[in-house]
Amino acid sequence: MLMQYVWEHRLWLQEKMVTNTGLRIRIIDPGVRNTDAGPDFFNAKIEIDGCLWVGNVEIHNRASDWRRHGHNEDEAYDSVVLHVVNKDDAQVCRTNGEPIPQLVMPCSAQMIDKYSSLVNAKVELPCRNVIKSLTSLEMAEWIQALAFERLAEKSKRVTDLLARYHGSWEDVCYVTLARTIGFGTNSDPFERLAKSLPLNLLHKHADSLTQLEALFFGQAGLLDNRKGIDADPYRSQLCREYDFLNNKFSLKRPEGLVWKAFRMRPQNFPWRRIALLAHYVYGGFRLMSQILEAKGDEDKLRALFTVQLSGYWSNHYTFDHTSTEQTAAISRSSIDVVLINTVVPLYYTYAQQLDCYDWAERAVALLEVLKPEVYLMGSVAPVNDWSINADNLFTVPADENGEFVSPAFSADGEVRMCVKFEGFDWWQTEFVAFDGKLAFRGRGDDQARVNVKAGEKAYINFAAGTCTFK
Repeated sequence: MLMQYVWEHRLWLQEKMVTNTGLRIRIIDPGVRNTDAGPDFFNAKIEIDGCLWVGNVEIHNRASDWRRHGHNEDEAYDSVVLHVVNKDDAQVCRTNGEPIPQLVMPCSAQMIDKYSSLVNAKVELPCRNVIKSLTSLEMAEWIQALAFERLAEKSKRVTDLLARYHGSWEDVCYVTLARTIGFGTNSDPFERLAKSLPLNLLHKHADSLTQLEALFFGQAGLLDNRKGIDADPYRSQLCREYDFLNNKFSLKRPEGLVWKAFRMRPQNFPWRRIALLAHYVYGGFRLMSQILEAKGDEDKLRALFTVQLSGYWSNHYTFDHTSTEQTAAISRSSIDVVLINTVVPLYYTYAQQLDCYDWAERAVALLEVLKPEVYLMGSVAPVNDWSINADNLFTVPADENGEFVSPAFSADGEVRMCVKFEGFDWWQTEFVAFDGKLAFRGRGDDQARVNVKAGEKAYINFAAGTCTFK
């Protein structure tokens, strides 16, 4: 189990990734863990001596286990492109006698001890003491491994949708985008809403934004309350349109949709996001084709998702309530989330389905270029209104080893800082520095405070886990 764990979570040492014949190995995708009969990992992508191999991976403690388990006579294992072992004590071959590349990936005694202690621990969070001892480099490598694990999970969701929609990438893109713009809090109801309104139905009315909005709001259950609709001509029109379309198509509405807006900024309210989804479908949905045409170009991809809501939703956050403030339909940081949770998984899964490594490279490259947003909050921030404000934004370094630099503190007081992440309140991503070391609040209680002086700035190196005020 330990060997499989190391492989699945990319915990190997890259400098030791060579075959037993000295060929350099690069793991592009370790594959999908197989819990049934057959090789341990399916659909791995491995570059051996510059040549890309796509196939399965089998893992054993000893190389001789290959023959002992009868794999040399089992055609189900002929698709194995790499045999990973702890001890190389035998040459392995397919049923036709062809040798299989073999990698020795030894597990140290320390790794074995740590794995055993974590797996057999009786406490709820057995890793809590280990995390404190990690160096910044180890932490960075761990986070990278977690990122690939998360990407694999998102890719599995896309693959499942492909099966549901019989290989229609546009339908998959549409449902994936709908889930993404729920931004965590409303992701599930957005996905269920999209599934209740397939593209082939929406395209019949794609030339009418009003009818699209009627379909989405009606299926979402947000037109059920008809009280006072005569005072709102737009809402009244949506109700009439939905009643007609519902009768025309005999729509089946998702049951039990719960839309959340508590402690959420108005521009993220579900009403606005539903209007945004209708806008993306307006004129015909061919976003997957456009995403592929962009070929990973960040500017072109951002342009696809940068829209401006018109009419009623240009100055409304909910029905009946007018806002004097004009805000963008979707912010730059929100587009970052869309790129991460929609475009990247689509590229990655597209690469797997077509066996085209270029799309996987574009997915990873896109993750690497997206810049995080770090903000000052509270009394020492230039704009002291406890909201995410552009005037409180840190400057971003040129590379991962550089420093994020805050605006100058506007007053003496307690410093508060956070990383902006859609779907989370700022305090959930809050952090501070004690004795020059970053400390994240996470799900814990309120943190102790650190006082700073007016005119000073915060200098943060996330790679090193350090922060100074000067």
